[in-house]
Amino acid sequence: MKDIVDTAVAAGSFKTLAAAVTAAGLVPTLKGAGPFTVFAPTDDAFAKLPAGTVEALLADIPKLTGILTYHVVAGKVTAADVVKLDGKSAKTVNGAEVKIGTTGGVKLNGTANVTQTDIECSNGVIHVLDAVILPPG
Repeated sequence: MKDIVDTAVAAGSFKTLAAAVTAAGLVPTLKGAGPFTVFAPTDDAFAKLPAGTVEALLADIPKLTGILTYHVVAGKVTAADVVKLDGKSAKTVNGAEVKIGTTGGVKLNGTANVTQTDIECSNGVIHVLDAVILPPG
């Protein structure tokens, strides 16, 4: 079984995320023991951001790191666990809380839909998002 980074790269739909994780220097962390739960925005999710946003983030590593770590929760949280968290929040590796809603599917912060769940990795699990979530502030 592959780790989170290798699994995401092999999927082929996370090229922007992989480039961002590399730029932010987070590859060693996400290849580490974990376990981690990664809410992974697809390339299409990054494409929904305003023009120039991705390029600007790649040039602002502290801000990029803050956004990327906002998509990661320490521990392995499966879809069966997430659906029990309606109306609650989860603390991200960033330190900020992400709001979870489960009405009509799982949504983070009311804006990003989880479109695929429980992609098993050797050091955690990936859930696929259709939008990039931004930490508060």
